[in-house]
Amino acid sequence: MLIGVVKETHSGERRVSLVPASADKLIKKGLKIQIESGLGESINTADDEYTKVGVEIKSRKEVLASSDMILRLRKPETDEIGDIKKSAIHVSFLDPYNEKDLVDSFAAAGVSAISMEMIPRSTLAQKMDALSSQANLAGYVMVILAAEKLDKILPMMMTPSGTITPARVFVIGAGVAGLQAIATAKRLGARVEAFDTREVVEEQVQSLGAKFIKVDLGETGQTKDGYAKALTDEQLKMQQDAMAKVCANSDIVITTAQLFARKAPRIITKEMIANMKPGSVIVDMAVDSGGNVEGSEPDKEVDINGVKVIGFSNLPGRVAENASQMYSSNLTNFVESYWDSDIKTFNLNLEDDIIKGCLITHDGKLVNERIIEFRSKS
Repeated sequence: MLIGVVKETHSGERRVSLVPASADKLIKKGLKIQIESGLGESINTADDEYTKVGVEIKSRKEVLASSDMILRLRKPETDEIGDIKKSAIHVSFLDPYNEKDLVDSFAAAGVSAISMEMIPRSTLAQKMDALSSQANLAGYVMVILAAEKLDKILPMMMTPSGTITPARVFVIGAGVAGLQAIATAKRLGARVEAFDTREVVEEQVQSLGAKFIKVDLGETGQTKDGYAKALTDEQLKMQQDAMAKVCANSDIVITTAQLFARKAPRIITKEMIANMKPGSVIVDMAVDSGGNVEGSEPDKEVDINGVKVIGFSNLPGRVAENASQMYSSNLTNFVESYWDSDIKTFNLNLEDDIIKGCLITHDGKLVNERIIEFRSKS
């Protein structure tokens, strides 16, 4: 089986899908790998580091046309799908709920498309969970960005000149990114508070040394995949009222609330920002999916009443080397889990729960039950 990896073409994307250490593991399992020349340049990895472990260097066209499986990070341009070998397996983030034309193009081309964001959040699939691995890094990056923009230090300092009180950090959303943001802010010495609609995460928040803010919203919870359920308009208003008081006393506010395949909830309003201290910093992780913060803009830092609002997209890409290592490991674990070394074949088992969850198109048609159901309701 021949695996192909091509360079990312999305503007500003520095992450790569396969690092030499992962390629070495797969080759030792009996797979062959070819990559587009210059694949690792964005993370300072030369072609010869790949060839040392047995990878072949080819042109982009050659890789797409001859590979049995294509590994990449971003979804491809629709017009490039025709360059992929028929019956090949294509693995990447796809955003299949919103990319109808792209999904239909995969089906029409006879390509089996696997969506990495659709990997089930189960114990067995944890090592393949690229959403979590990248969110983990995003949580770290948000705190570092905020600390750089804040005109204060985060830790308490007792000096001959006097005592500096610790900065106050408020993290909204205690999923993977939120928990990492909490942990990073605590390591830097800040006083940290956190809120999540799922009370089940209170213990995790407290274990990291943060205070969990309780708000009685009535019935809430999480989906079977571990995502927070959408709140009603009334619950959102109750949440905003409670959080406004915490935000007013915070130096840094980090929002991480995202709903899978839906627009992000609006959590921080301009009225709430107006009551915050001038010089405070807000980082909106959900800016690409509608934004948690009113007034945040993709890939910009805006000033709202003296508060700096950061809405940078692709946060994991700011630590591209580690993000590439982690994503490459996710892909490698996925391939290894279904690689039958005896018959040298990738076992695309349509009855397997993980494959059923992430396989979008196969044999010329849309096969993912969740996407089919979503379309029927649209």
